Amino acid sequence: MSPRTPAIEIVGLRYAYPDGTRALCGIDLTIEEGESVAVIGPNGAGKSTLLLHLNGILRGKGVIRVFGTPIEDSTLREVRRRVGVVFQDPDDQLFLTTVNQDVAFGPSNLGLGPEEVAHRTHEALESVGMGGFGERAAHHLSFGQRKRVATATVLSMRPDILVLDEPSSNLDPRSRRHLGEILAALPVTKIIVTHDLPYAYHTCERAVILSGGRVAADGPIGAILSDSGLLAAHDLELPQGFAPQAAKGESSGTG
Repeated sequence: MSPRTPAIEIVGLRYAYPDGTRALCGIDLTIEEGESVAVIGPNGAGKSTLLLHLNGILRGKGVIRVFGTPIEDSTLREVRRRVGVVFQDPDDQLFLTTVNQDVAFGPSNLGLGPEEVAHRTHEALESVGMGGFGERAAHHLSFGQRKRVATATVLSMRPDILVLDEPSSNLDPRSRRHLGEILAALPVTKIIVTHDLPYAYHTCERAVILSGGRVAADGPIGAILSDSGLLAAHDLELPQGFAPQAAKGESSGTG
């Protein structure tokens, strides 16, 4: 039986900003279908830059394949259908009059019929616990509710890969827990870029540490977060009283 094609395959990815700042310095990374992966690291490590490459918002040197399809001009539409990105600030994704209109925007642009668009909109809002809010204006919702609606705008496209930038930021504890439960239950490949190490631990199975634009470590998240020396070497620190269990994974690997 032949192995499955990885969900994401990155080979030799390099990127420098127009001012010459080198953000990614040769990233090699493979993520299998169905994995939940936390991308962690200190400020300036290249995490957000990497995220913006995963559906072609930024284009560096190297190769990125999505289920075997390289990201290039001719494949951008298909890649962006398969890779959904939820940004840190939900207001970057909510701009129409009602929640329903925001969530329906993507499926409508796919050319789907009204019944299918309505079905996907309802399904996506229910999946994030926002059913019944469709006629509300997003700007009247709480920050946590807007985060969930922003996630629904991506889920309505039925992506195969969900990429989230700092999903727990600025959330109160209840909203943080609720969104974490929602994300854990979604049956898609998940890549979560976060500074929130406990959130990463409870949401993901695997962790990748980026540091200086390179993969510094890659392994089961329990093992990565239990290695105090590894965390200290890359300016990462667990909150006081939080003690991950290494048994959640077997061993950490360095890149």
